[in-house]
Amino acid sequence: MSQSQEKAAIQRKPFKLPPHDEVALVLQGGGALGSYQAGVYEGIEEAGIQPNWISGISIGALNTAIIAGNAPEKRAEALRGFWNTICQPADMLGYLGAWVPRAVGLNDLSRKWSSLWAAGRALVEGQQGFFSPRFPWPVPGMGKRSPNEVSFYDTAALRATLLQFADFDRINDGDTRVSVGAVNVRTGNLVYFDNTKMRLEPEHFMASGALPPGFPAVEIDGEYYWDGGLVSNTPLTEVVSHPQHKKTLVFQVDLWSASGVLPGDLLDVCERAKDIQYSSRTRTITAMLGSNQVHAQLIRELLKHVPPGLEKDHPLIREAQKVADGRAVNVLQLIFKNKAYQGHYKDYEFSIDTMRDHWQTGLDDIRASFEHPDWFAIPSHDSRFITHDVHYARSPAEKTRITGAIHPVDSPPMCHPI
Repeated sequence: MSQSQEKAAIQRKPFKLPPHDEVALVLQGGGALGSYQAGVYEGIEEAGIQPNWISGISIGALNTAIIAGNAPEKRAEALRGFWNTICQPADMLGYLGAWVPRAVGLNDLSRKWSSLWAAGRALVEGQQGFFSPRFPWPVPGMGKRSPNEVSFYDTAALRATLLQFADFDRINDGDTRVSVGAVNVRTGNLVYFDNTKMRLEPEHFMASGALPPGFPAVEIDGEYYWDGGLVSNTPLTEVVSHPQHKKTLVFQVDLWSASGVLPGDLLDVCERAKDIQYSSRTRTITAMLGSNQVHAQLIRELLKHVPPGLEKDHPLIREAQKVADGRAVNVLQLIFKNKAYQGHYKDYEFSIDTMRDHWQTGLDDIRASFEHPDWFAIPSHDSRFITHDVHYARSPAEKTRITGAIHPVDSPPMCHPI
């Protein structure tokens, strides 16, 4: 066995987690970048860890359906089947565009052209088992249509693909909590479809990924829903806002990096703007949660000065005690880092080569994270909220500090197909 194989074998040994009450997997939106999440999950599975709550938005919701809709030992295989399906070119010209770069060795230039080709083809032709161009487009002057017909693409094929790779009886009757976010088109409110409150069907997951104007709104019980990323591209708040979960470990898989290089042309500007728009809310939420834990600690200290017996009689004191007890939250962040060959179209570039590259990157990142067992410890009573990121170089003193700078971006995301 080679040295690399020996290292891989060590990494595949079951990983012993501290006794958390909740192990959550949080999956952000990001279209074609979502295969990174699949790679992360494969690494979680090979470590012998089974999340008991999975929450997703957009492509994260689709990955959630595949994971929760299969037995633990079959989840990685089902994810691979799903991604191999939706990353297939729709015609022979697409196959040619995918084959030529491989034939010449996938050097930097050919890889960039291959990526651009695949993204352009997705815009023109759609993706097998996922979405197809709508014709004619619902342009003004052609009469009003139903919200589920007003889009550039039709996603009817996605329903069949979800049913092929996910067992919805398992999603609803299994022991994994599932919640996916979508926006009510009429009210503009973000809602979560949760299998502890309702039966989830393919439409709930499709609604979470229905980003306009590319994809049509999805009708559920007389209401129409769009992509949850229009309001918040991460379901982290939904997972950690439930105080009954005292000790929570969150695997947060983000597909947009807040940090990046300065743009050098207009296409770079488009890419950088997407990164900031879709990642900023995650950082804001992380900062907010950290701030809440600081407040809880202050309340705990103040309660020490309450006269004995009063805490049992006064309703405000009892409420303060609930806040002070708080939660112990440990967030392990897995953040996709941009590739040199990609551009602003990276979220709708579905080539097989790129999908496999993203998948392997996610697998590498989670394996590297498991090399730091101390990152998975339950936060101390004083800190209560900690984050770790394998890409974030810290000094030892910084490893357990509360993190997150607030950089809110409240403008709606730029439109793109996924």
